[in-house]
Amino acid sequence: MFCGCAVEFGAEPNSRVCPVCLGMPGVLPVMNKQAVEYAVLVALALNCEVAKFTKWDRKSYYYPDLPKNYQISQYDLPLSSNGFIEIPLESGQPPIASVGGQTKNIRIIRAHLEEDAGKNLHTAGNFSQVDLNRTGTPLLEIVTEPDMNSGAEVRALAVELQRMVRFLGVSVADMQKGNMRFEPNVNLIVTKDGSEYKTPIVEIKNLNSFRALERSIDYEVQRQLDEFLETGRTMEMGNKSTRGWDDEKEMTVLQREKEEAHDYRYFPEPDLVPVEMTDVWLSGIRSRLCELPLKKQMRFVTDYGLSDYDAGVLTAERSTAEFFEQAVKAGGDPKRVCNLITQDYQKLANEKGCSVADLGVAPEKVARLATMISDGVVSATASSTIATLSVEDLNKTPEEIAKEHNLIQKSDAGELEKIVDQVLKENPKAVEDVTGGGKKSKKARGFLLGQVMQKTKGQANPKVVSEILDKKLS
Repeated sequence: MFCGCAVEFGAEPNSRVCPVCLGMPGVLPVMNKQAVEYAVLVALALNCEVAKFTKWDRKSYYYPDLPKNYQISQYDLPLSSNGFIEIPLESGQPPIASVGGQTKNIRIIRAHLEEDAGKNLHTAGNFSQVDLNRTGTPLLEIVTEPDMNSGAEVRALAVELQRMVRFLGVSVADMQKGNMRFEPNVNLIVTKDGSEYKTPIVEIKNLNSFRALERSIDYEVQRQLDEFLETGRTMEMGNKSTRGWDDEKEMTVLQREKEEAHDYRYFPEPDLVPVEMTDVWLSGIRSRLCELPLKKQMRFVTDYGLSDYDAGVLTAERSTAEFFEQAVKAGGDPKRVCNLITQDYQKLANEKGCSVADLGVAPEKVARLATMISDGVVSATASSTIATLSVEDLNKTPEEIAKEHNLIQKSDAGELEKIVDQVLKENPKAVEDVTGGGKKSKKARGFLLGQVMQKTKGQANPKVVSEILDKKLS
């Protein structure tokens, strides 16, 4: 945030450091302009008011992973405030969020910039180690109002925030790599004997997955309720505390009592000038906004008739969503294009460790392949083969690949009728079962269709064969 050190996950400990982020005497911070612009972009996406004037503050506390003994943050004049984010009330598995039900607005109190601290490691025996590679990394802290009422709602918020920042190109937002962290603050309002009691607030740390986020909250809700019923302890009786999440035992563990704002002794950072946001600067950042994932997902359902699930898969990544729309605009049937992307090209992309758009296949070729399936030129099975081969040879069209590998379906009714007649002649018992009706009829008809497909080596158009069979067997 205030120096030029590289940000790199998994680098050798303390190898991505410099005198500034190590807090050496006499060094001066220099503000990272791009980090400010990224933060403003997210603030706009969160419908926040962006401050025309903001400043930096020192947040003082002593901890081994904080070399300067203070963190440069923002206190009374944050970068942005008073926003909201829309989340679905019914959440699917990440990165899919269901939009079939209602949505809910979660209010944003503020989104401010600061520098991250380092990382303490406790795996080396009876002592701790400190890795300062992460120290000084730009960190956008988003603080919500207490508008969520379950672990599921918090998970929905987390999924939506991840999709949002990825769409904006601000962060890869990988929780397991620490690119994105959630620290839920949990407490209860308990009504008992006509009076309301508030339990002490607990902040939960050490969460590295959406699953851990949801489960830790559900556990903490029950733990606080049990503690209140047993001891009657309320917010007035104790400070806010920090608890860690033990993923193996699936329980929270007390870490320390939490400081209040006055304990941090905030005061304006003397080595940095305030940031003044001009209308021209703000307008330039605003122009980089895009259609956000939840809105795009809802539009895919209404405009293209996709299922909630499929629309969620397509909008998990901005480039994939845009690739899909390009293929549809090129003439591909939306549902056929969706199936090709989510079932075939996504699998190939995962194997190569890239996005669908980065496979190199033109959206127009995907549209053409979808049309070939709709027109009965190739089967759905053959289309998977063509999709794989199209990635291996980017210069060939789907038609050329289909011809070269003999994947074009036989739709000549006259030719197929002769094969059907031969199959019917060879399988009189199956014919008898079909014409006789009863339980065996459906199975026998499927058998006859399978025999035709076998004789044509899978190249017969099932629709045409089915029509001929119906005509013959009636």
